[in-house]
Amino acid sequence: MKNKTYFKLSIVMLLVLLAACSSSDAPVPDTRGVYLLIDTSGTYTQELEQAKRVINFTLSELNPGDSFAVARVDTGSFSEKDIVTKTTFDARPSVSNEQKRIFQANINTFLKTVKSSSHTDITGGILQAIEYLDETGAGHKTILVFSDLKEELREGYVRAEIPLALSGYSIVALNVTKLSSDNVDPREYLGRLNDWKQRVETGGGHWKVVNNLERLESLLRI
Repeated sequence: MKNKTYFKLSIVMLLVLLAACSSSDAPVPDTRGVYLLIDTSGTYTQELEQAKRVINFTLSELNPGDSFAVARVDTGSFSEKDIVTKTTFDARPSVSNEQKRIFQANINTFLKTVKSSSHTDITGGILQAIEYLDETGAGHKTILVFSDLKEELREGYVRAEIPLALSGYSIVALNVTKLSSDNVDPREYLGRLNDWKQRVETGGGHWKVVNNLERLESLLRI
């Protein structure tokens, strides 16, 4: 009787180990998920035409099975309502090309009608990006942040204490413009970059800054 019990326990343990091994050894999907956050606060709206270049470049680089979403950063960005447009590209070229055309049309409409927001909830936008990209199941996940990186929250909003789970993510800060106060004290600008770098890397993510938009080829490099 004891031998049968030990045998059953051994089988159960073996199955558990095999399941764990198969899960950990599962190949990473060769698909990409990209989420672009566009700052719409204050005078940064003057930079939005530059964002269009980034979007068009990204569309040209993504393949069937890849996912792309663009969202605004405004007063409260942890919301699906802030996603301007999103899609996962079809394997059929004709369908994929039409998806990209619709994507661009949605962006053009957004850029023509967007209004400046009073606050900048970058953290909320990143949290929403993580939620979206995790759902896509993409093997390579990138969050592009088109912003001056100055987060200004409405009173009562809680963000600083929320950890960012960014293992397996690349976070790319784009077009980090210098504010007038940065010209007075450059430590403010350098401090913003360093604070975000530390926050991303503490969450397990990879951090990069691309201010020269003539070198967009490095954006989605895996």
